[in-house]
Amino acid sequence: MTAFPELIAFQRDTEALSQVMGRLGWDQETVMPRGAAGQRADEMGALESVLHARRTDPRIGEWLAKSEAADAEGARMLALIARSFSRSQCVPARLAAELARTTSLAQGTWAEARARGDVQHFLPTLRQVVMLKREQGQALCEGTDAATAYDALLEDYEPETRAEDIAAIFDRMRPRLVALRNAVLGSGKIPDPLRGEFAQDSQLRLARKMAEAFGYDFTRGRLDLAVHPFSSGSGADVRITTRVVETDPFNCLYSTIHEVGHACYEQGIAPQYALTPLGQGVSMGVHESQSRIYENQLGRSAPFTAWIFAQMQQEFGDFGVDSPEAFHGIVNRVQPGFIRTEADEVHYNLHVMMRFDIERQLIDGSLDVGDLEEAWNARFLQDFGVAVDKPAHGLLQDVHWSVGLFGYFPTYTLGNVYAGCLMQALRKAVPDLDAQLARGDLAPATGWLRENVQQHGGLMAPREVITRACGAAPTEGPLLDYLDAKFGAIYGL
Repeated sequence: MTAFPELIAFQRDTEALSQVMGRLGWDQETVMPRGAAGQRADEMGALESVLHARRTDPRIGEWLAKSEAADAEGARMLALIARSFSRSQCVPARLAAELARTTSLAQGTWAEARARGDVQHFLPTLRQVVMLKREQGQALCEGTDAATAYDALLEDYEPETRAEDIAAIFDRMRPRLVALRNAVLGSGKIPDPLRGEFAQDSQLRLARKMAEAFGYDFTRGRLDLAVHPFSSGSGADVRITTRVVETDPFNCLYSTIHEVGHACYEQGIAPQYALTPLGQGVSMGVHESQSRIYENQLGRSAPFTAWIFAQMQQEFGDFGVDSPEAFHGIVNRVQPGFIRTEADEVHYNLHVMMRFDIERQLIDGSLDVGDLEEAWNARFLQDFGVAVDKPAHGLLQDVHWSVGLFGYFPTYTLGNVYAGCLMQALRKAVPDLDAQLARGDLAPATGWLRENVQQHGGLMAPREVITRACGAAPTEGPLLDYLDAKFGAIYGL
């Protein structure tokens, strides 16, 4: 008799508890009172101890040995449970709990340091996080086939991928991105930025309209404000956040569309996979492919920005832009900037490449946390030709390292690469896509993505999902060709 039903029932409770922990994280970022940070850290540590004990429960090994899968779905579930069990056993319970507690505290410390513009307030806490992540990476490295501690950490976000593979992709991308940037900036055709004041309530109304247009189901989600926008949850409870800058409505609108891409992936997974190993996105690279194709290839396209232009006029009246064509140019304005999340498509991947190099140095110990700000500022000046003017525009802009997400950053560019391939396939599958986008009708595009990517959840390995959807293995070529064509047309290159 197979032990498969017992194993899956046990796993279901573990997945449910993991969702509860994720909900605590959402609460911390949105509505938790500031004075609760210390208690929340203890709560997160306690819950992580429970989860770690479940993930390393000896019965899992016994059940795995006695389990037989009836189909491909069952086989994949067993493979994912076995992988999680093996990796969890490598990490001591003490370390798992301390990581959860420390990163919960660090998140609040980062937010305080960012608001105060005080890097020194954050560095001691970041040093603790880095030391714990090095220890975790080394423990995983010793217990798996990962070549380095960083590779072991990367595996949590993009399974079956190594840093050397990512570095090779980035090395191939960088020359074309730099050449395109130089051509655009040298064209003499950079439009002025959008100017004016755009009330928060109006921005949020428009953001909600954008979310609904892209198919986000508000009966299974909600939209809130956060310092750093994110998506949280899966299945029947998938929440998104955005942020508002009253002089820059694009910040709110495109942060929302981006997070809706993540959320629609989770909402689009086949319902029968809920609270199983298949019930979440298979990797952060595939996740980013959804958020980036929603935000950029669809959301910043000429036909869809024409539709947004009309919505902006309805909400704000005459806001100083006289045509859909001019609006499209402003939405896609190329300009060196400090903030990764606000970067145009030409510069965005250069931001990611910088962080990828720096975080590898932090984990392998070749860069000390005490020297991090200087290293960041020097690399930024080298790559972007602009000196960082304040910490919130530099080292303190991203939340990732404070919460221990080392290995996460490169998945942003992997997501862009995957999105480039998916968009190429989507255009072949939906020949009249532009006409639909011009009407604000995203259903054919998002429906294709749901059918070919989202519904599968964790059923296939990351590259297999993209390969099956596109009919060919993913490469950086389609993304770079898309960028050259799009910005070449906008800037007359």
